[in-house]
Formats: sequence, structure tokens, C-alpha cells
Amino acid sequence: MSTMTTGGSSMNRMNTLESVLTPQVCRAENPLSLTEVNGQTNSSAPVARGVLELLACDPLPGWDRVASTIRLVRLRPGEHLFRVGQSQPFVFFVRQGVLKMIYETGDGKEWIKAFAGEGAFFSSLSALQTGGQTTFSVLALQDAVVEKVDYALLHALAEQHMAWQRVLRRAFEIYGFRKEKREKDLLTLTAEERYKNFLLEHPDLESRISQKDLAGYIRVTPVGLSRIKARIKRAGNSRAPG
Repeated sequence: MSTMTTGGSSMNRMNTLESVLTPQVCRAENPLSLTEVNGQTNSSAPVARGVLELLACDPLPGWDRVASTIRLVRLRPGEHLFRVGQSQPFVFFVRQGVLKMIYETGDGKEWIKAFAGEGAFFSSLSALQTGGQTTFSVLALQDAVVEKVDYALLHALAEQHMAWQRVLRRAFEIYGFRKEKREKDLLTLTAEERYKNFLLEHPDLESRISQKDLAGYIRVTPVGLSRIKARIKRAGNSRAPG
């Protein structure tokens, strides 16, 4: 359950399990559309409840059990939510800010896995197993507030209620579809195509992350990204009416 986004900009549009999730989620034919949720929320209402109820397509029985265990984690830019090799059997929901998920190599290089904005939720699947540990790190790119939910409680509720079973099933389905799409994009698309896809899928994020991070995500150098942008701009100008 790496990034799964139901996301947008600020709290007026809750963002993933990673583009617009509406009440039609219950009958949506394209599972890749289950990545953003339009809606209103306030600064004190749990983002987790809005996202999970949309996935369930129903009110969630036993929600009070979850609500009483939600913990808020506040992060400053550069602070880690968690690092590789930690025990973190939780699902995280972004209430505020943007976070970056990275894989780290032995020689100190980092590979950007995903970004998560408001409304996004994610976890390290490996860490959800008994005795499991995280396989990637997550840090804040802006001041961030994240809701932390115990996965074991969600799993226990799914053992008792069909609505909670739907939540987990849909969450894992979305994770699988998003992971497959990310792999396909990296293996079959050009860097320019990956950049255009990023803008379509995350129109609110480009202005909130550094060019270095965006370049790392689409697997080009910052210079390469600048050239891609210039090429797109020239192509747009050439098509503009005289």
C-alpha cells in the first residue's frame, strides 16, 4: 500500500491509495480513477475517515474504534516520517503538506518512489506483516501533518465487517494497478511522456516540489528536465494562433 492517492490541493480536495475519486467509486470501471477524492473537510476532521468511507461505499461500522486510536504526526521540511528498516505497521493519511518516498542504495543514492499530497494515504506493505520492516523512507518536503492508523485494527475490523473488507480489497487493488502503471511508464515511455503524465495525474504538485525531485521521479537530470520543459513550451508556441 505504497502510495495510494485520493489527492488534490489543500484540504478542499483530498488526495490517494495515487487522480478524481468521487462517490462513483462504487461503480467505477477504471480502477486507476480511484486515486483522488473531491470533497470538503475541516482541519479537525480525520482525512482517514473520508478516504476509507469512499473506498467502502458505505458508512463504516466500528469507526469509533479507529477514531480513538488515530495519532497525528507533525513534520518540518526534511524530517522523516520513517526510515528504511523500521517497524511501522501503520497506514498513513496526509492531512497537510507533501511527502516524498524514496528507496536508498548502499552507495547513498536515492530513487524517488512517489509523492503524497493532501488526502493521499500509503504504507510500506512489508512493514504490515508480523515482524516486518519498511523498505523505503518517507520525509516531508513541506510542513506536514499525517494521520497514523494501526493496520492491525483495520484488519481486525475487516474480519468482522464486509464494508471493511471492501476497504482493504480496494486499497490493495489500487496499489497493484498504480505499481504496474509506474513500472510500465518507466520501461516503455520517454522521459517527456513521463513528465506529461505526471502533470496530468498530479496537476497540483509540480509547484510544490523541487525541480531536482521532479527530475528524479521521472528519471532524468535537472538539466534534462529543463530541456523537456523548453521543448514543450516551444511546441506549444508553434501551435498558438498567429
